[in-house]
Amino acid sequence: MSNANVVDSSDWLEYFTDSDRASLFAPAIEDTENLVVPVISIYEVFEKVLRERGEDDALQIASAMQVGRVIDLDRELALEAARHQMPLADSIIYASAMRFDATVWTQDEDFKDLPNVRFFSR
Repeated sequence: MSNANVVDSSDWLEYFTDSDRASLFAPAIEDTENLVVPVISIYEVFEKVLRERGEDDALQIASAMQVGRVIDLDRELALEAARHQMPLADSIIYASAMRFDATVWTQDEDFKDLPNVRFFSR
């Protein structure tokens, strides 16, 4: 596996809320030089924080997520994501990781048995 990392959206939330699982994802998130951030992750995290804590917090967190290399959804990535037979956001996250030969850090069962995934059981 390469040094590049993609962190699943729910794990960003663990990190930002400093949950008891935040330390699992801190190594990937804090290694900003090797961090790849799919734009769909920014969307998912922003949406949840906006709903639960308001726009100011959501904007701050969305800004903090941009410390890595932000990956926009383009036509090629959309087509590749569709091939993964996963829920929409998960497939875009995984396709983004594969584009950069990155490891996906996740606790989402949808990724559990896929290559280049660092899975943390709940």
